[in-house]
Amino acid sequence: MKPLFHPRVEDLDLSTILHACADPTRLRLLADINTEPGKTCGTFQTELSKSTLSAHFKVLRESGLIRQELGPGNSRLNWPRTAEVQSRFPDVITAILKSATRTHG
Repeated sequence: MKPLFHPRVEDLDLSTILHACADPTRLRLLADINTEPGKTCGTFQTELSKSTLSAHFKVLRESGLIRQELGPGNSRLNWPRTAEVQSRFPDVITAILKSATRTHG
């Protein structure tokens, strides 16, 4: 299995992060990951196909919002990079997650 791309903290880009969070599905996934760190991809409550869900995880990962690691079997564990994003862009991730709570909570 080829290694996944995760941007370095110093390479995080605010417009890329905001684009990733502009989609309601990705925003909900991000909020879920922040609530339940280490959750596997197959455990999210969604009616999306696996390929569509994988595409959303890829956008979140490549924007620097989440880290994915290999889990049991072929699963992937999803971890928030909230502290890293916060260190690069203070208060942005807090505002984004508050928005997700108001929208979906």
